[in-house]
Amino acid sequence: MSTPTGPASGLPVRMPRPRQSGRHRRPEPVVAPEGAAALVLAVPGTPSPAARSVAEEVISIARSELPGLNAVIGYLEGDDEFPALASVLAQCAAERVAAYEQATAAGREVPAPEGPSAVVVPLLAGPDSALIRRIRQAVMESGTQVELTEVLGPHPLLAEALHVRLSEAGLARADRARLFTVATAADGIVLATVGGDEAVKAAGITGMLLAARLAVPVMAAALDVEGSVSSIADQLKNAGSVQLALAPYLVGPEVDAGLLDAAAKEAGCATAEPLGAYPAIGKLVLSLYASALGISPAAPQGVPAH
Repeated sequence: MSTPTGPASGLPVRMPRPRQSGRHRRPEPVVAPEGAAALVLAVPGTPSPAARSVAEEVISIARSELPGLNAVIGYLEGDDEFPALASVLAQCAAERVAAYEQATAAGREVPAPEGPSAVVVPLLAGPDSALIRRIRQAVMESGTQVELTEVLGPHPLLAEALHVRLSEAGLARADRARLFTVATAADGIVLATVGGDEAVKAAGITGMLLAARLAVPVMAAALDVEGSVSSIADQLKNAGSVQLALAPYLVGPEVDAGLLDAAAKEAGCATAEPLGAYPAIGKLVLSLYASALGISPAAPQGVPAH
C-alpha cells in the first residue's frame, strides 16, 4: 500500500534513469531543420496504385528516420490522379515562399528561403540515362531551384535487400551462419536491371557483394537489352550452375512486371520479388537527401557516402 510520501516499505522505487554523459551519451534525436528543402521522390514508370503504395512506404520510412521531414512524391508520367514531377516541384517552391511570408507577417524572425526548394531523389536502384534525362527535363520545366541526387546504388544495403528477397522466395539461405540449406536455393543468380550497359556495370558492383553473401556466382543482365538475360543465364550454366534464380535489381515501379516474367521464362528460372519498400530503400533515400543539404542524419552504418 502506498503512503502519501511514496510506496510502502519494501516495495521497489522506480527512479528516473540518469542521463549518460561522455562518449556513451545517447545523441539527441535529429529533426528536419525548419524551412529545409522538401524531399521529392521521383517515381519512374507508369503510375499505378501499386507504385504509389511503394513510394508512400518509402517516404514513410524516411520520415520515421527524420521527424519533421517534408517529403512528397512526383511521377515522371503523372496525370490528374498521380501528380507530375514538374508540378510537384513548382508547388514545393510556392509553399516554401508562402510559409516564409506567413511567418514574417506573424512577426516571427525567420531566415529568408535560400538554396534549393527541393531535393529530388530518383527512385532507381541503378543508373538509367533515359530516365535521368526525363527527370532533368521535369526539373527544367518546373522553373525552380532543385538539387538532383544520384540513384540509390550500387550499395551494400541493396545487396542485403536482394538477399532478403531471394530468401523470401525460397531461392537462398536466409543466414549463412546457421549452415542450413534450402532445397530450392539457387547456385547461380542473374541480377536483372534496366538501363543498358551502364546499369549492368553498376549492378555488377552490388552483385559482387551479393555473391559474397550467398557464396554463389552472380552476374548482371539488362532487361531492356534483347538477349541479355538469356546470354548471362547461359554463361552461368556453362560455368557449372544448375539451378538459376532471377534477382530483380529494381525498386519496382520503373519496369513493367510483364518484362520480369518474360525474362524469367526466357532464362528458365524462378524469380524473386523486386526490392520494393524494403527498409534500406527509405534509409538510402533519406541519406541522399541529407547529404545533398549537408545535414544529419549521416549515411546508414557501413555505407560509404555517395
